Amino acid sequence: MASLFTGKVLMANREEDKVETERELTRALENKVLLLYFASARCPRCQKFSPLLKEFFLRLTDEFYVERASQLALVYVSRDENEEEQRDFLRSMPKRWLAVPFGDDFKRELELRFAVAEVPAVVVLKPNGDVIVGNAVEEIQRMGPTCFQNWREAAELVDRNFLLAEDPEDWSRRSITDPLRRLKYKLDKKKEVKSKEWEEEGEELP
Repeated sequence: MASLFTGKVLMANREEDKVETERELTRALENKVLLLYFASARCPRCQKFSPLLKEFFLRLTDEFYVERASQLALVYVSRDENEEEQRDFLRSMPKRWLAVPFGDDFKRELELRFAVAEVPAVVVLKPNGDVIVGNAVEEIQRMGPTCFQNWREAAELVDRNFLLAEDPEDWSRRSITDPLRRLKYKLDKKKEVKSKEWEEEGEELP
């Protein structure tokens, strides 16, 4: 999913920190269903729907409701009239939300790519960027958090319980240089084992 945002910048909600490196985006979006929320704080329909989406997201990701957060991410793509309006809106939303920075032309690219003609709109994407639902507003209103299970199955997400049972070296989500770092780690480990063997035999290292 991070490939959708290659070369782009996202903002972390509240802290307003940039989330722009490959590693950061991968950590935030990999192996998750992604919601692109197109909306405006001044839109009456958005004002009615946004609290529902907030509740929907919290019930799937907040530890108050669930023991383990669902594999779900959300990026806010605003049609707000100014940056302060967007910032004020996001402050009332969950901290885990990400956002396209105000004034970024990438917002228009996303609208065209996913044929968003009106707001509110919630585009549901698989981790590879394929569309699961073109606009899930009605589905979320009708079904609430239960619709996530359908999306999860459609996205064919890897169960995190399975990931946790595996060797972290096999699935660790790092930057593009990670294979090189893992190789160095393995070489270092072999060297360390060899050194211990030499010490036990009472021989000096070469």
